[in-house]
Amino acid sequence: MLAQLLAGNIPEGASVLDIGCGDGTIATSIMECAPSLTLRGIEFAPREDCRIECKTFDGGTIPYPSDSLDVCMFVDVLHHVRESQGILRLLAEARRVTRRLVLIKDHVSENWIDFKTLQFMDWVGNRPHGVVLPYNYQSRAQWNQSFREAGLAVKDWQTNIPIYPAPFSSVFGRQLHFIALLEKQ
Repeated sequence: MLAQLLAGNIPEGASVLDIGCGDGTIATSIMECAPSLTLRGIEFAPREDCRIECKTFDGGTIPYPSDSLDVCMFVDVLHHVRESQGILRLLAEARRVTRRLVLIKDHVSENWIDFKTLQFMDWVGNRPHGVVLPYNYQSRAQWNQSFREAGLAVKDWQTNIPIYPAPFSSVFGRQLHFIALLEKQ
């Protein structure tokens, strides 16, 4: 379902950079939904079994020239950055590299219940894999500020993403997840 939602936000035939691509599973699923797309990835800790072409990445500077790809994509990556300035830096780098769009799937935390739910989900899903867990969740206002400061404008914002089946969606879904399509300004 997530791959379909992401693919639906990417123009046909686009070149896409998956920043923090992990093992490439999501990118591969997106290409199955939209075969005209070309996806490659970068990863701080590249995996030998990555399903897509993947370059090593220092976590700050994207190793591609300016205006070289149609879309830069972050899927559940930015909340793993240690501080808000790091998020802004990565968004600015994505803006530099893209010709057009930045696509983000991440989380929104508006209160302590949201924070604790996201923290639990992150710990269960990522701790076994040794992923850094700074729990750096942003409110919608903080996301919007970061987008503006990075020179990006929200073209589309989706919440209530159907990731989990009932009854889990009422606890782990809610308004905690978003997909944002941003335009380079």
